[in-house]
Amino acid sequence: MNIYVGNLAADVTEDDLRQVFEAFGQVETVNLMKDRFSGESRGFGFVDMPSRKDGVSAIAGVNGKNVKGQVLKVDEARPRQEHRGGGGGGRGGRRY
Repeated sequence: MNIYVGNLAADVTEDDLRQVFEAFGQVETVNLMKDRFSGESRGFGFVDMPSRKDGVSAIAGVNGKNVKGQVLKVDEARPRQEHRGGGGGGRGGRRY
């Protein structure tokens, strides 16, 4: 089960999250999202737990928990959309 974890403090590490979630079962992976350019935390990440039952328990137990001064927002991760539509707007062209 893939779990979204939001509102993370800037100094939270993958090990910190792993410890919090391992209280509810086996953790397969922890992935913190970082800014591509600065390398700083973007304030959210994902935890993957192989057991759905453990994942549901972890969501209930960790959502609202204070970790390093921040109250975590935890929920089941939504599937990532393959392509974000859109694009530029009707700018450009020649003006007379």
